[in-house]
Amino acid sequence: MLLGTQKINAQGRLEIGGCDALELAQQFGTPLYVLDEDAFRARCRDYRAAFEQLKPDTEIVYASKAALNRALCQIIDEEGLGLDVASGGELYTALQAGFPPTRLHLHGVYKTDDELQMAVEAGVGTIVVDNLEELERLKRFCPSPPIVLRIAPEVEANTHPLIRTGQRDSKFGFHLLNGDAERAVERVLNDSAFVLRGFHCHIGSQISDLSAFAAATHAMVAFAQHMRERYGYVAPLLNIGGGLAVCYTPEDQPPSVQEYAQTLVNALREACQQHHYPEPALGIEPGRSLIAEAGITLYRVGAVKQVPHDNPNLPREYIIVDGGVSDNPRPQMYGARYTAVHVNRRAEPHDHPYRILGKHCETDPVIDCALLPATQLGDVIAVLTTGAYAYSMSSQYNRYPRPAMVAVRDGTVRVIVERETYADVVRMDR
Repeated sequence: MLLGTQKINAQGRLEIGGCDALELAQQFGTPLYVLDEDAFRARCRDYRAAFEQLKPDTEIVYASKAALNRALCQIIDEEGLGLDVASGGELYTALQAGFPPTRLHLHGVYKTDDELQMAVEAGVGTIVVDNLEELERLKRFCPSPPIVLRIAPEVEANTHPLIRTGQRDSKFGFHLLNGDAERAVERVLNDSAFVLRGFHCHIGSQISDLSAFAAATHAMVAFAQHMRERYGYVAPLLNIGGGLAVCYTPEDQPPSVQEYAQTLVNALREACQQHHYPEPALGIEPGRSLIAEAGITLYRVGAVKQVPHDNPNLPREYIIVDGGVSDNPRPQMYGARYTAVHVNRRAEPHDHPYRILGKHCETDPVIDCALLPATQLGDVIAVLTTGAYAYSMSSQYNRYPRPAMVAVRDGTVRVIVERETYADVVRMDR
């Protein structure tokens, strides 16, 4: 679980991006989000290299819901990827960062009129349309950007139910069985206000089974061929979304980016050959798999308790840290599992079981069973693989200010999100 540039330095402590993690905690306080910038950039380049070798016309768009701020927008721009934004706030952040609007994709199951107007006025490159009502509202804004239609492909991915997005009961996209998908295509093709780039789908997140992505690709090509037979429309682009799994624990063995790319490209070509369909450009939207492993969260231990419970699955020693559900709600929302390491004594055996919990006014487990060296008040621990959906889902629950985020690279550190203060907590109160 030494991910990215992480290593054990000469003092036996955790090092990331050439920076001593204990010194980061002392200088910037805890909780602290730390971004391994080289690891993030390397992952972007892995995606580009894998798809450029197999299918150069693949459009790689970072799903910014995983984590977004102005610095991240600038990194994505420098690495040559597109940017998928799913709200007015994400769109505004990208524009404030100077991200090229033509490489922006606006997503969302319900885009308000204000969000659509902002996107049109900014000149975003693509709007991913989710429903028939949105088509009618989008016509008010002229000229409309090119669009793709989001299709629910009836593929049920093997992942947590709350992060499945392409199955039969999904709230997302135009469904096949009730005819909405075909009606949407007919409506768009019969209206000169729209330029249809192609079709889009997304089946979920943290998916290790590559066959699910292949199934979605086959379903999308079959739908595209049906639309070709019915309306004579040949889609220039099929976007298969994102969702590739990452490594949260030593037991996790997610597929490589190269295996993922090979699966998608092979499935696309097989399906196109089967249906005698002209091969379209491919679109993908990696989010978690680009940034998750590049992030860690540093916490300081505030208490170690002996708890006399009878649950054989939980350690009786509890560690209370200075963060929790407000800086990472995923363990509570999804039962997400993480790995912790001891920053001060990273080189020592991690063989003592602890239950790590947050400091909030409810039971907010961080990790139910973490293996660490003997740990005491004041020690610093790092929770790994928190680059995705920790910062982006953080809150001010219990009126705790949100943590800072720093980017580390080649022994240098820069603050890319300031730590909130108590003044920030009450700033909007009236």
